[in-house]
Amino acid sequence: MAGRYAPRPTRTTVRGGQLGVPAPVAGSGPRRNADGTGRTRVWAPPGPVDPGLVLGPLRRGPGDPTFRAMPDGSVWRACRTPAGPGTLRVVASRGGDVEGIAWGPGGEWLLDRLPELLGGADRPDEFVPRHRIVAHTWRRRPGLRLTRTGLVMESLIPSVLEQKVTADEAYRAWRRLVRRFGEVAPGPAADGRRVPSLHVMPRARDWVLVPSWEWHRAGVDDKRAATVLRAVRVAGRLEQASGLAPEAARARLELVAGVGPWTSAEVVQRSHGAADCVTVGDLHLPGVVGYALAGDRDVDDDGMLELLAPYAGQRHRACRLILLSGVAPARRHPKMPRTDIGLL
Repeated sequence: MAGRYAPRPTRTTVRGGQLGVPAPVAGSGPRRNADGTGRTRVWAPPGPVDPGLVLGPLRRGPGDPTFRAMPDGSVWRACRTPAGPGTLRVVASRGGDVEGIAWGPGGEWLLDRLPELLGGADRPDEFVPRHRIVAHTWRRRPGLRLTRTGLVMESLIPSVLEQKVTADEAYRAWRRLVRRFGEVAPGPAADGRRVPSLHVMPRARDWVLVPSWEWHRAGVDDKRAATVLRAVRVAGRLEQASGLAPEAARARLELVAGVGPWTSAEVVQRSHGAADCVTVGDLHLPGVVGYALAGDRDVDDDGMLELLAPYAGQRHRACRLILLSGVAPARRHPKMPRTDIGLL
């Protein structure tokens, strides 16, 4: 029976981008709106691409209202593009091609950038594993590529919400705020119901109009809420950072008070597909990397960077492979307690 069933995702592998997407169902082509507004594009990638693995880091928890992975093997994503809100459905065919269908004012923008979204600008062939565990995971994950969304704010706001709280708290805040102040995504419902199941995050000016008590009910403290408000007031300048080099983009993001190295790294990993951008200042990542590569769970940020030095230029990819391996030290302390300030 060994190997018959895939191992269950853990918090470590989920953070690495593991997203369980079933194999495409035969004949499960894209569904168009009744008015025929859905637009389609087929892309032939230069190598294997696993949409669930590539797009997994864009999902903010299993109940993310902007993201769905469906039983037919498709991945749905709703986002706010420079052209307006858009919905994208992505599915890989058994022949290796990837098909995208998009709806809404931002649909054309999403289809134009479909290859980059699925790692078309990534260079996985430049990666050379230096450790057995990394090489093993690399062989088991041939469809891993680094996504490049070209969108900054959609990664910045949830990353700010994730500062110094548990993932469950951050995911809950994101769900509540997007559903409450965002808008229903264009196109059909991802789950086939009449009521659309996807939402697009609020516009910058709508974030500014969120009342203080709604931040409180969502469990977001004043410090994180203030950081979001400072960021959305200069959203135009921050979005322009998508055209900068990763380090220059990080420098611009960190001009916003409350946005530090941890947050800027989490953003450019998604917006730029930055293969060498390592998240420092993280509570768990140094221990996971240290345990996987050196058997030392007490490694700090400096020790982690030293261990990752052989992967210069590809350190973020190495970290993702380590997380996807599922190798992590056992807990020594109780799980960080969840605090819901919305109940106070």
